[in-house]
Amino acid sequence: MFSFCPLQGALSDSSASQSLLELDGGVKILIDVGWDETFDVEKLKELGKQAPTLSLILLTHATVSHLAAYAHCCKHFPTFQRIPVYATRPVIDLGRTLTQDLYASTPLAATTISSASLAEVSYASGYSQAASAENTFLLQPPTPEEITKYFSLIQPLKYSQPHQPLPSPFSPPLNGLTITAYNSGRTLGGTIWHIQHGLESIVYAVDWNQARENVFAGAAWLGGNHGGAGGTQVIEQLRKPTALVCSSRTPDATLPRAKRDEQLMESIKLCIARGGTVLIPVDSSARVLELSYLLEHAWRKEVAKDNDVFKSAKLFLAGRTISSTMKNARSMLEWMDDSIIREFEAFADESRRNHRRDEGNHQTGPGPFDFKYLRLLERKAQIDKILQQSEDAEPRAKVILASDTSLDWGFSKDILKSIAADARNLVILTEKPNLEPSHKPSIARTLWDWWKERKDGVATERTSNGDTFEQVYAGNRELEIETVEQKGLEGDELNVYQQWLATQRQLQATLQSGGTTLLEAPGDVLDDADSDTDTESEGSDTEQQGKALNIATTMAQASRKKVVLRDEDLGVTILIKKEHVYDFNVRGTKGRDRMFPVAMRRRRADEFGELIRPEDYLRAEEREDAENQEAGQVSTNNQEPEGLGKKRKWEDVGTAGRGRGGSGPNKRPHHHDRRRLSAGEADAAPFSKNGPAGDDLSDLEDEEDETLNGPTKLIVTKETIPVRLRIAFVDFSGLHDKRSLTMLIPLIQPRKLVLVAGGKDETLALASDVKKLLTAQSTGTESAIEVLTPAVGTTVDASVDTNAWVLKLADPLVKGLKWQNVRGLGIVTVTGLLLPGGEFQPTEVGDGGDGDAAKRQKLEDASETPTSTALVKTGTNTSLPTASLPTLDLVPPTLASSLRSQAAQPLHVGELRLADLRRAMLSAGHKAEFRGEGTLLIDDVVVVRKSTAQGGRIELESVGLPGDTMPGTTSGGLLDAAMKVGGTFYAVKKKIYEGLAVVAGA
Repeated sequence: MFSFCPLQGALSDSSASQSLLELDGGVKILIDVGWDETFDVEKLKELGKQAPTLSLILLTHATVSHLAAYAHCCKHFPTFQRIPVYATRPVIDLGRTLTQDLYASTPLAATTISSASLAEVSYASGYSQAASAENTFLLQPPTPEEITKYFSLIQPLKYSQPHQPLPSPFSPPLNGLTITAYNSGRTLGGTIWHIQHGLESIVYAVDWNQARENVFAGAAWLGGNHGGAGGTQVIEQLRKPTALVCSSRTPDATLPRAKRDEQLMESIKLCIARGGTVLIPVDSSARVLELSYLLEHAWRKEVAKDNDVFKSAKLFLAGRTISSTMKNARSMLEWMDDSIIREFEAFADESRRNHRRDEGNHQTGPGPFDFKYLRLLERKAQIDKILQQSEDAEPRAKVILASDTSLDWGFSKDILKSIAADARNLVILTEKPNLEPSHKPSIARTLWDWWKERKDGVATERTSNGDTFEQVYAGNRELEIETVEQKGLEGDELNVYQQWLATQRQLQATLQSGGTTLLEAPGDVLDDADSDTDTESEGSDTEQQGKALNIATTMAQASRKKVVLRDEDLGVTILIKKEHVYDFNVRGTKGRDRMFPVAMRRRRADEFGELIRPEDYLRAEEREDAENQEAGQVSTNNQEPEGLGKKRKWEDVGTAGRGRGGSGPNKRPHHHDRRRLSAGEADAAPFSKNGPAGDDLSDLEDEEDETLNGPTKLIVTKETIPVRLRIAFVDFSGLHDKRSLTMLIPLIQPRKLVLVAGGKDETLALASDVKKLLTAQSTGTESAIEVLTPAVGTTVDASVDTNAWVLKLADPLVKGLKWQNVRGLGIVTVTGLLLPGGEFQPTEVGDGGDGDAAKRQKLEDASETPTSTALVKTGTNTSLPTASLPTLDLVPPTLASSLRSQAAQPLHVGELRLADLRRAMLSAGHKAEFRGEGTLLIDDVVVVRKSTAQGGRIELESVGLPGDTMPGTTSGGLLDAAMKVGGTFYAVKKKIYEGLAVVAGA
């Protein structure tokens, strides 16, 4: 049995996804650690309570709504880093770049400290006005290095490979829990999780897409390479689960891929033809791959046709970590659709041919994600440069893809502020934005509402195929935009923050036996940054589990009783924590209070040994350059003439060689030389993987802002801008439609269906439609599939009702059982007489009946051994307990004859997989190969078919033999052929029976 509880995203317009599964034995699995653009830390409060009891974590997609809160939890939740996390390799790498982009783009991601806890601290400390609601204090955000460390802890998995995970240190045993990842479509590495635990089979499928796209293959429901191109039946592993957890969020109207792409390109073409700028808000890790691939290849196609509209327009992709995202995508082509793999193989073959013919001097065409026209931008100065060019006398049309889709943070927000006042410009929304009732709507949601209202007029356009689409006028409406900034804490605010930090450290003291304090203050006296954070606790697992399970209670009691730390709580550390204190009484004290506090740096080490500091091994010139860079000085070594005996740097040798005509030792091409080309030469110049060369954008650097190393607070300023541009919507969310869901559910045949990740209205409407569909397919009777729609924080029992009893088995009955093993499970049929209270029924069996009865009577009287050692605990008292379990004993001879007449027919237990049968026949020396869907041909004479439509029915056929001797064949040869056919037939039949358990009727 298992229960399901959605922590976020159920019956809500918020796209954040967090789900908790609790299995037998207290095993808890958290699926996804999502967030939304509000970055409200209150939404993670329930997750913080559940974190100390989690067994493992599974991640599905590399998007904000599925893993944006992972780094925050690792930074601020005790023991969260010790929980095993599993995901596919693309989700790990792209999730890391997404998180780094998130924290580099907006201070909101750091989240604010609870105003209630600050108010308690400030009131108790006498700073009643320091922690007002207007000045929100920020938590310390994770650094890029910490984010990299957190994601390196995630265990990578591959598709269709079952894996038995390891539990967390404070988790109960997993008892053979198996997880398997399958392709979900929509994002690179997106996952449908199959969880097998005992008799429970759970399929968790949220935000999947059955349709194939330009980059992503369809979901693996029907098999195929990565999914989407398989047969007409759901694969065996995902069929008939105990429960199917599925997302209910579906697009309002779904267009075929070709029409969707055409509508997007026609919208762009109309805008750039009139010299406007097109802004397409995208994410920075998932759907951006689909859009960037589509636009790059569309530009290649149109430029090849000598289309002046596209030749004169520029194409940009902006994001803080977009280069890393594309670099990761180029190394993960095997996770994409088969068409991408074929395109890359064709590109590789062309490269090899050109290399052999021209000795490497010929520039080959671009690969799937080598951008010839799409220019990648990662700095604010580059964005300002291209936007400034739009204000020139002769503006050049531009298409800019920028993160994020919400338009509340990232480069997309800055670009919108710049282009909003021009009626020639266009914003294309690619997915339905979130709506959180308790927060102000995002900018994207506001534009979406304007697009739905169509208040100020609509421009109806037509594609080349005759399809129509609409662009809505903004009508010079006013749009309020909030700008968030950080400011350092000073005076009483700083004192309140330090007191709050000390309080939090004291409250977490029970969890710090295995490592250093998780809450770090900048410039801490003890230099916790250089401490060992990976030291394991020496205590037992029972002690750790007890500490972990009492976190919530400890934190709650401490917050009520000790709001502010007193001098007694600080102990000997008062000498360094409090000013003007120079003495401490150590008489009668124990532990650390008996010794003066000394700030010691402990060596950092991991399982491979002590960690080294790279700066300790720099060469003299490298150390000099580092010192000059820290001091803000510019090294002038490159301008100095080379002196006799002076050691030259490697890059100096390469520069000198190029100055003498390129005959120096360093002959590798330098891409920064191409940036000095003129505009005319840039079109014919070789391109790089990150866009066309020949511009001056790469030389632009952002102005260095004042670094805030200490604690900060959030300052929000508001401004209102007029919006005159057009608004369009083309659905590129990549979510499954209602038709796919209603088609697959009868094929999957789940026992229970749990709908999450969708708005209240659409979830309830989908549940109603599914119930009607299942009722209609069950010939008018009530469907056996139960549909559940839990709300956030509501726990539902998602297990299947089964009849289970706990019995004792009498020893004579156990001795006569004949067990059969099927896939690690023991199966046996039992027929006996059920007696209450552990009593035995004396029976007479043949001549030895009196002896057997006497033996059983002796066991009942003496009770030297328990009736069933598997179910009864042995102890010092050998007598039977007064409230014993019912006992199943042998059937008396008087009833045995009547039971034989009612014996059931023999049946086969287990499920045959053709892949396993093929493997077994190959190992036995036979020839076996698949021929079509569900057909296995063995030795070219025996055919094994499996019909999924008839419940997995197995059909075995062999070729027929003619009655007379075939021409040119002797009777002996015909006999040999018959023996060959017969031998193969019975060998196949034997292997089939070996994989099943034949349970005879009682």
